[in-house]
Amino acid sequence: MKSVKVFTVGLMAAGMLTAANAATVAKSEKQAEAAVEYRQSLFQLVKSNASPMFGMAKGALPFDTEVMQTNATRLEQLADMMADYLLVDTTGFDVDTEAKPALFSNESDVMAKIAKFKEAATGIKKAALSGDEGSYGKAIGALGGGCKSCHDDYKE
Repeated sequence: MKSVKVFTVGLMAAGMLTAANAATVAKSEKQAEAAVEYRQSLFQLVKSNASPMFGMAKGALPFDTEVMQTNATRLEQLADMMADYLLVDTTGFDVDTEAKPALFSNESDVMAKIAKFKEAATGIKKAALSGDEGSYGKAIGALGGGCKSCHDDYKE
C-alpha cells in the first residue's frame, strides 16, 4: 500500500510540473514585455556561464575544472527555469523579440531541447570531475549543439 501512495504522489507531482511548464499566452502587452525581458535575461546568464567553457574548449582560455563545475551547475539551474520563461506566448503583442512563433506551438520539442541542454551541462560537470580534458571537448560540444538546435528552430 505504501508504494501505491508514493506512486500516486509522484504522479501528482509530475502533473503539477507539466501544468507549471505548459505554454501560456500573455494576457497583456505589459506581461508580454516582461516575458521577453525575462527570456533575454535568462539567456544572458546562459551566455555568461557558457562562454568561458566554450573559450576553454577552443583553447582561448586555460582549462579550469573549478570554473567548469561551477558554471555547469549554474547552467543546470538555468535549465530548470527555461520553460517558465520560454513558454509564455507573446505573439499576440507587438514586442521586440527574436523568438519565432514556432517556439510557442512546439512545447514537447522545446521541453526535449531543455532536457538535452541540462543533460549537456551535467555532462560538462562530470567531465570536469574526471579531470580528463579530452572528455571535456565532447561535453562542451553537446552543449553547443543543444544551443544551436534551439536557435536554429526558435530564434530569428
